[in-house]
Amino acid sequence: MNSASSDADAPVRPRIVLGVGGGIAAYKACEVLRRLTESGHSVRVVPTEGALKFVGAATFEALSGQVVSADPFDDVHEVPHVKLGQNADLVVVAPATANLIAKAAHGLADDLLTNTLLTARCPVLLVPAMHTEMWEHPATQHNVALLRSRGVVVAEPASGRLTGKDTGKGRLPDPAEIVELARLLLVRSDALQRTLEGVHVAISAGGTREPLDPVRFIGNRSSGKQGYALARVAAQRGARVTLVAGNTADLATPAGVDLVRVGSAVELRDAMHKVAADADVVVMAAAVADFRPVSLSGHKIKKTSGDPDPISLTKNPDILAELVSARREGQVIVGFAAETGDETTSVLDYGRAKLQRKGCDLLVVNAVGDGKAFEQEDNAGWLLSKDGAETPIPHGPKTQVASAVWTRLPPACPSLSRLFSDQPAQKECP
Repeated sequence: MNSASSDADAPVRPRIVLGVGGGIAAYKACEVLRRLTESGHSVRVVPTEGALKFVGAATFEALSGQVVSADPFDDVHEVPHVKLGQNADLVVVAPATANLIAKAAHGLADDLLTNTLLTARCPVLLVPAMHTEMWEHPATQHNVALLRSRGVVVAEPASGRLTGKDTGKGRLPDPAEIVELARLLLVRSDALQRTLEGVHVAISAGGTREPLDPVRFIGNRSSGKQGYALARVAAQRGARVTLVAGNTADLATPAGVDLVRVGSAVELRDAMHKVAADADVVVMAAAVADFRPVSLSGHKIKKTSGDPDPISLTKNPDILAELVSARREGQVIVGFAAETGDETTSVLDYGRAKLQRKGCDLLVVNAVGDGKAFEQEDNAGWLLSKDGAETPIPHGPKTQVASAVWTRLPPACPSLSRLFSDQPAQKECP
């Protein structure tokens, strides 16, 4: 096969314009760029002049394999100030400074990046990074609201250490999180609409650990990535999110999310009952151990020459069933079912039975094992509703599963209809 035919048969890579604003967080754009290119995207970096004072063009060119310029008059015969926006599948700006957000909101175009933003007709994701006072300033909040009203996705910034000794809201989200949001927008352009404003969401994530002694525990392979994806998408859709996390392999806390750490199933149970008390939606995505040891050894259990003593187990509480039983009027409960199926019963049939048994409003059913779901970046499954609807969720980023859940909420929970009164009811998730 000749090289021409090989190129013709090669899959088309999504084209992303990565804009970089002139803030100290510009150095993190290098990690965003690396992750995007390594996951198969074609990325053209368009920095501002200010960004180039933090990170040189040579760094961006080496990581992207494409020319880098901030000036619309460079290579003017190619009309880059128009073509870049016209040809892009997605524009991501990280960091987006207060100045850059203001320019985008008011249609100013004095460099290559702001010209690109004016010509782009694809999804646009602006990821703010600035000091707390700048983020909270009425002018910035007005500009953000104006951009969102036009369909631009302006992400919620993270909280944490800023420049100098300052700490607060305005930190650039983790590069891995920015990439996940970008991947989701490439799959579904409306996945991050602000449909959850005013909603309090409580989500559990990760696996529980049931201690045997000070060293050992009974656990499972859940990484927590699906629960974190649910929290990430909910926060970007405008919800107030409380995430109760067990073992989550040191995942970074999603931007705009309040995190509660737990260890065992009993600790998870107590925390979920507490946060569910005033939550509108409760999602049990954690992989809770079904059993725990009856007794906990106060010292490390020693290996002896004979057979080990058997470990007596007792059942852990059924947290999902308890939450369903205790829910107040109008509260929505979403469960998860990780199933393998067997010779007589399919994964989906097990999921249907669990939905009936638990009594939750929605149930996400995942096939697990053999490299599926647990510890993976992607997921797939079915979304079952108590009204009998069954919608397959295609294989894709775990944020896609999260988007399917949040998109299904309006018809699944009439009590939240006040929040969606200006939106048409959706019969199926994407």
